[in-house]
Amino acid sequence: MSHRHKDLESPRKRIDEIDEHILDLLAERGEIVRDVIKTKVENQLPVFVPKREEEKSKAFKELAKSKGIDPDWAEDFLRMIMTASRATQSQEKFPIATKEPKHILFIGGEGGMGSLYKRIASQTGHHTYSIDKSNWYELEELQPKLDMVIVTVPIKVTEAVIERLSGRLKKETILADFTSNKSAPIEAMLKAHNGPVVGLHPMHGPDVQNLSKQLMVFCDARGGEHALWFVEQCRLWGMRVIEADPKKHDHVMHLVQGLRHFVALLHGSFMEEYDLKPTDMLDYSSPIYRAELMMTGRIFAQDAELYADIVFANKERRDLLLKFFNHHKKLAELVEENDREGFVKEFEGVTDFFGKFATQALEESGYLINRLADRFA
Repeated sequence: MSHRHKDLESPRKRIDEIDEHILDLLAERGEIVRDVIKTKVENQLPVFVPKREEEKSKAFKELAKSKGIDPDWAEDFLRMIMTASRATQSQEKFPIATKEPKHILFIGGEGGMGSLYKRIASQTGHHTYSIDKSNWYELEELQPKLDMVIVTVPIKVTEAVIERLSGRLKKETILADFTSNKSAPIEAMLKAHNGPVVGLHPMHGPDVQNLSKQLMVFCDARGGEHALWFVEQCRLWGMRVIEADPKKHDHVMHLVQGLRHFVALLHGSFMEEYDLKPTDMLDYSSPIYRAELMMTGRIFAQDAELYADIVFANKERRDLLLKFFNHHKKLAELVEENDREGFVKEFEGVTDFFGKFATQALEESGYLINRLADRFA
């Protein structure tokens, strides 16, 4: 060992000791978190309390700054710890929103979203049941005790499944669905059931580790006040809940889901056409393009039928895609005509349209890109 390397031996050993001590402290913190979970369950307190986390983050940043530590790095460190704490809470029993457990039936309960919410509702203490293709005969026996029925099946069969429920539920039962478009399923539920009807849209996939900080969209179609216990239950699971008009929800979803997923198909299909292999492109990618490629690639790790259902959900969504293609042709003319000035004019017009959000996007995407580079570069 060289003299210079020997000089590093002692400080490196001390760093290793400090790192081990950090892990010991995190393990101790984890034990305290489990005590907190028990108290939350006993007192019906939510997994995620935004105000508490924001206050703690602010105080932690100030403390870090006073100790000469980068406050932004300190906030990242704390938020990772808090995320791990919420994940731990999600493995335990959840606080329940009602005095007595509810009886909840998931139609499609063996699928991704159905099994996720069925598991979490069961962990909360509710009585849960599942009906899929092979056991519809169980509905007759179950229906007298059901407080809520949630339809969570592929878009293309949602309305047909709802129709099968027509006249088969007691009036007090809440009928709901998890479909990503709301107008048509809600209309079908109103025809099939004369009791409370709500449209729900969990704005996440089935692969999330827990529901903390996830978004649930709630559409009151009829008698929504009877479903407020479920809204509160979502909040106790740590979710954010917003109420929306079904038509407005669907209009936004055309862009958020339909258009976005089709653009991903365009991107991936073009790469295949020109034999631009993802692994080759990663070797020459900036962090931001790597992020874009990851967002495209994750779609193709999932089910084509699911994305076909989303893209071709209804005529309005298909019409929007056709308008997108026409707009695409218009912009393609700029390239065909080598119209640099036209490009700049179009770019600046979009810049004005995005306004202050562009600055926010630059800051937030910069954070994501830096974290991605730290983890995978």
